[in-house]
Amino acid sequence: MPANDIHKVAVLGAGTMGNGIAHVFARCGFQVILRDVEQRLLDRGMGTIEKNLDREIKKGKVAESERPTILGRLLPTTELGAIAAADFCVEAVPESAELKARVLKEADAALRPGAILATNTSSISITQLAAGTSRPEHFVGMHFMNPVPVMALVEVVRGLATSDETFQSTLALCERLGKKPVAVNDSPGFVSNRVLMPLINEAIFTVMEGVATPEAVDTVLKLGMNHPMGPLELADFIGLDVCLDILEVLYKGFGDPRYRACPLLRKMVAAGWLGRKSGRGFYKYG
Repeated sequence: MPANDIHKVAVLGAGTMGNGIAHVFARCGFQVILRDVEQRLLDRGMGTIEKNLDREIKKGKVAESERPTILGRLLPTTELGAIAAADFCVEAVPESAELKARVLKEADAALRPGAILATNTSSISITQLAAGTSRPEHFVGMHFMNPVPVMALVEVVRGLATSDETFQSTLALCERLGKKPVAVNDSPGFVSNRVLMPLINEAIFTVMEGVATPEAVDTVLKLGMNHPMGPLELADFIGLDVCLDILEVLYKGFGDPRYRACPLLRKMVAAGWLGRKSGRGFYKYG
């Protein structure tokens, strides 16, 4: 389907990534069906969208007069059948291969033939997820960066069966969203997390081995390498559980010991110290 023929979009999951993706599509003029399994999750997601939209208005990025129009483009629902009207669907549920496979299979059955189905996975094989649907040629990876309304990059990932038309339409769709799409072939972790996660993992090893404190590690990377955020601050922001999940995918996919998750990371996740979202990770959050 050509990108210009895409007018109505479904987003599966109203969490951090899902509500950000829905926000950006609605802001750029698309009708958006935002689907989650519970009303409270939808309410929380819509509340986040409103807060982020108000922040954009305050910064002058969006006119205040546009606020009701943008919010009016969003249809929050718990009904899976509502996504049948979508031309394009983005899955944005938590980073679990089993959960994503189940949600994508349900979406595949609900969507009309020819609609493009995309996954926002940050590491899982696009080819593997596509194989669980009836539309592998209309299946693509669309890895947005967090926070979605702010970050320009989208990794557009081609699975083994992804058609040229689907791939090119998705690249063009990213441009319509004001994003910078980068074409990537299917490989564990793609580019972003294949490069980033070993850095975060090694930073955690330096803390575990007593080389330096988390503050010291982050300061070295910020001041010495000009990183806007230290690797441990970033890990807390991403979620330590998500970092661990991605490292597991990399280790399984490549069988290379350099992707072996640091024992301290495993211990912190087991303790429920997941970073910002739990109030504690390498730092404490009020």
